[in-house]
Amino acid sequence: MEIKHLRSFVTLAEELHFGRAAHRLSIVQPALSMQIKMLEEELGVRLFERNRHSVALTEVGAIFLPEARATLHQSAHAADVARASGRGEIGRVRLGFVSSVLPELLPTLIRSLHKRFPRIELELKDMPGPDQAAALKNGRLDFGLMRLPAVIPGIQTREVLQETFIVAFPSDHPLASCDTLHPTALAQVPVFILARRYAPGFYDGLMQTLSSHGAQLEIASELGEFTTMLALVSAGLGVGLLPAHAGRALPANVISKPLELGNYRATTGLAWVDLNSAVKTTVFSLMSELLLEPIGYGSQ
Repeated sequence: MEIKHLRSFVTLAEELHFGRAAHRLSIVQPALSMQIKMLEEELGVRLFERNRHSVALTEVGAIFLPEARATLHQSAHAADVARASGRGEIGRVRLGFVSSVLPELLPTLIRSLHKRFPRIELELKDMPGPDQAAALKNGRLDFGLMRLPAVIPGIQTREVLQETFIVAFPSDHPLASCDTLHPTALAQVPVFILARRYAPGFYDGLMQTLSSHGAQLEIASELGEFTTMLALVSAGLGVGLLPAHAGRALPANVISKPLELGNYRATTGLAWVDLNSAVKTTVFSLMSELLLEPIGYGSQ
């Protein structure tokens, strides 16, 4: 059963006139008659009662009409899906992320993607950089938003966000009266930091910068999540050292102050392995538009 035969049947059922139906289909009337005859022979039924003066659907034809219309609709839908997929306008993209992108960058991406490409599904995974890198390499992630520097063979990265650092502490802490904090002010104060295994480059860079400013920290604990860090700070067990965006949502009794580290910034980057599908290229291009600087395709 050919789609063109179904289309001819539906058109003739709507017009009930071979001449008008043939004109709508942009074919000659004998060709339309042949297509209807072939469809009836294939089905083994009569779809139309016709004579020199009129054309009418048989009872079988009337029952068959909604089914034929549904088949044509599904056929058109399937063709649309295939074409949209080829243009990169439909599909699923898996994105890993770290907490610093939650306040602004990630919501902006989600809103823009939903508005521009509503048939692209964005699957989000909150996971640290090393886990993102492993998932990118084994194909469980398409893109990652991870803390840099992260020089990983086979993975390309590009900077998308820079942040200053803050210190979070209970609102009744002695440091609460300071407008900004120098690293040396943290001496003999229990400090929570992000553990190295969750972001090695981030950790090493921060420790080297603190040391260059003469700070000798009393590390209370190295943690895996900033939310856990802020809960411990809220409990009065120490102060937390974290990037500014990661500290946007503070517990009620916790405040933050800027940490003076000169020009040093925490950096978050987009990471990917390849752009081997149309939908990945679409999302990559959209992220390029949303960032301040165009993303390059070269390896870092």
